[in-house]
Amino acid sequence: MAWHSFVAMGDSFTEGLDDRYPDGTFRGWADLVAARLAVDYGPDFGYANLAIRGRLLNQIIDEQLEPTLAMRPGLVSFAGGGNDVLRPRVDPHALVARMDPMVARLREAGADVILFRFADVTAHLPGQRIMSPRAAVLNDGATMLGEKYGAYVIDLFGDDKFHHPHMWAPDRLHLSAAGHRRVAAHVLSALGVGVDDEWMLVPPAPEPTPWLLARGADLRWAREHLVPWMGRHLRGHSSGDSITAKRPALAPME
Repeated sequence: MAWHSFVAMGDSFTEGLDDRYPDGTFRGWADLVAARLAVDYGPDFGYANLAIRGRLLNQIIDEQLEPTLAMRPGLVSFAGGGNDVLRPRVDPHALVARMDPMVARLREAGADVILFRFADVTAHLPGQRIMSPRAAVLNDGATMLGEKYGAYVIDLFGDDKFHHPHMWAPDRLHLSAAGHRRVAAHVLSALGVGVDDEWMLVPPAPEPTPWLLARGADLRWAREHLVPWMGRHLRGHSSGDSITAKRPALAPME
């Protein structure tokens, strides 16, 4: 099937952090998917990416759903809730309930919808015992919504290659370029579109890091990434406060 347009909704995962173009802007799995879909549909294929880093699930829906519906896309991806899971207090079941009518509206508008079961990022972060059950509810919710509304569900959680450290950026929260390529390959495969086999390649696992060096790396990570993140949230700020969507309207792929 060839879709005439694709709109990507979400947060940093869909914006493309931390897969950089040469000019410093972000590419990510959604850009890769759009470029491949444009090959099949042709130069009139339209792509919009409304995702903004740091957005909570309610913000994504409130800010991005109506613009998405107004564009009448053939294909929509939605990925959200990850930032909510990191907050001190959140009801993951309420997140799934909030997603339900959104997916229903997209499907009623005639769009095919892509949802995600997220890879286990909590394995690399503190507070795993708290966050993992929340993430599991979100992933199970994606499965349920996919079955209920006939959406594509991309199971990144079931791909153990995302346990490989090279799939992640130095902040341990966002995907690396290799991670984004692998996500794009999963999406395109689910859509029945041919994909470059190299996108699924994973380098050999590194040798275990000696305990002392590993603890030093943990301390550097906390200083460079965790402490600034906590500081922003204590002040009520977000990394996306001054960011706008990189592709706010449907446009051809360059």
